[in-house]
Amino acid sequence: MFLHVSAVEYEAEYRLRIVFDDGAVKVVDLAHELEGEVFEPLRDWKVFRQVRLNPDTGTSEWPNGADLAPEFLYEIGVADQPAALVAEPPAKYKALRKQ
Repeated sequence: MFLHVSAVEYEAEYRLRIVFDDGAVKVVDLAHELEGEVFEPLRDWKVFRQVRLNPDTGTSEWPNGADLAPEFLYEIGVADQPAALVAEPPAKYKALRKQ
């Protein structure tokens, strides 16, 4: 199954709230996943908070180019339903990503 991230929001510490293109909303805790050279800078919360959606790749990404596969994020995430991130239907996010 190919998944894409439609929206990503920093929550706290090493947690992200992520909306996927299938409509699922999950909280992902990456505290124990930030290993390796590219992820080392993300251990600084000031850097970790700079996460953004890359609409070209359909995943979350940091300024240093670090990213994680949406399928991995989906697998380790815990289901959530925040009103702020699901106010728009998933179809709108798909349209924005294609632009």
